[in-house]
Amino acid sequence: MQGSPLRTIVIGTIGSLLMTLGSFGIGWLAPISGFRQDPFIILLRYNDLAVVACIVATAVGAMALTREWLRLSQKISAWDRRARRWVTAAVVAWGIPMLFSFPLFSRDVYSYYAQGRLYDSGLNPYESGVSSVNNFLQYGADQLWSESPPPYGPVFLWIEGIVARAAGTSPDVAFYLFRLVALVGVVLIAIYVPKLAAMHGVNPVRASWLCLANPMFLVHFVISAHNDALMIGLMVMAVYIAARWRNSAGGISAITITTLAVAIKPIALLILPFIGLLWAGKGASWPRKFLFWALTLGICLVELWLMGLANGFGFDWVGALTTTGGVWIWYAPIGALGFLLKIWADSLGLPGGDIQSAIYKAAQMVGVIGLAVLAFVGRDEKIIRRLTIGLTLIVVFNPMIQAWYVVWLIPFFAVTGVRTDWHVDFFFLTTVFFMMWAVSDQLDVFPYLDLDLNMGRLVAAVVALVYGVYLMFVDPSTRRVFRRGHVSGSII
Repeated sequence: MQGSPLRTIVIGTIGSLLMTLGSFGIGWLAPISGFRQDPFIILLRYNDLAVVACIVATAVGAMALTREWLRLSQKISAWDRRARRWVTAAVVAWGIPMLFSFPLFSRDVYSYYAQGRLYDSGLNPYESGVSSVNNFLQYGADQLWSESPPPYGPVFLWIEGIVARAAGTSPDVAFYLFRLVALVGVVLIAIYVPKLAAMHGVNPVRASWLCLANPMFLVHFVISAHNDALMIGLMVMAVYIAARWRNSAGGISAITITTLAVAIKPIALLILPFIGLLWAGKGASWPRKFLFWALTLGICLVELWLMGLANGFGFDWVGALTTTGGVWIWYAPIGALGFLLKIWADSLGLPGGDIQSAIYKAAQMVGVIGLAVLAFVGRDEKIIRRLTIGLTLIVVFNPMIQAWYVVWLIPFFAVTGVRTDWHVDFFFLTTVFFMMWAVSDQLDVFPYLDLDLNMGRLVAAVVALVYGVYLMFVDPSTRRVFRRGHVSGSII
């Protein structure tokens, strides 16, 4: 050990506590939230100086947590059993305060709650938007998606219905329950990431640090409580079972678990070809591969059909897969390219919107084709790495790259290995960038304050950017991480 990691864990915990405290002032709350009547919350949310303090606390806490995540790896010289205790302590200490925070960086949990209320009322969420729920805006759902069908499968609809029934008319109870659901996914990832890493000859403790202690992972899968946590947890579990037991029992079990992941979010379908390859066995002939691909798809479809039969909605979720279609963001390469081409086409009198849409659809097709090629080409021992690269292509060629889409990839890269050269530099830079973006992306600022939302976001962005630049270029402890050639190119 290069010094005790205890100080690092303590400072990271302080960062997590600052984020939790900040969330009480700028985290998402439904208009009818009971917390809005609490004197302490009133003090934080309806006073300009207090709101600024909460913004600064959130930004500083997030960036401090990022720094201590980097420092933790520097304090550990041997990734052994003792290091495992330090990494576990960090994950627990940093994660526990987040369990009590208000939702930050996303208010999707309120859409989950609204969809659950809709489902519990007997309506079909794939046909009726959450605007069909009486006073839906008062329950915190984003109006942007009020008429959109949920891009989720039948299992998550059931979960939404159960949570809505348990929470009753309290959106506060609902978001804490959804956080517990996300925590199930986090636990699954914590169990199977080390196992998959060991299977690939990657140090499982280092893989846990890369994934579980990663601030992006904690922020989006704990604080924001995205259902992606449960989806990815099931996917990692399925891949491990398929790779560990390459027989019919393992293959069918992995397919069933993958089907559950698909029934959370259908994007999980993308791992089915690789589950089929693992089931087919090492050295399988092409006829055998195609047979097992057909069996894999067939079993998954039958299980999804049974789920659709149980809830009465069949495959209605298929039509909801285009819910986020056409949305783009500036830092996504394809999103920026499509937007620039639209401006150029409009200036020439051409149909810029149509060209932009065509670019986005073509790019998404390239991602799907790339994943398909990886299912066909490559060595057997690289199947999970091929899956990882395939998922990366799907994300990179999407015009909208949400930060939690990037978090999908972290467990798979962690278990298949990250080279200790520019690969790990890129990994670190990506984490720093998305943490800076997260703290300035979505804030719940009371609209009648002198401090408006744009000014609040600017304050958060400046604080995060200054801290990020400090980490990369000034801090004597962390700036070394971003220097090319600081370590060899081995796999970690």
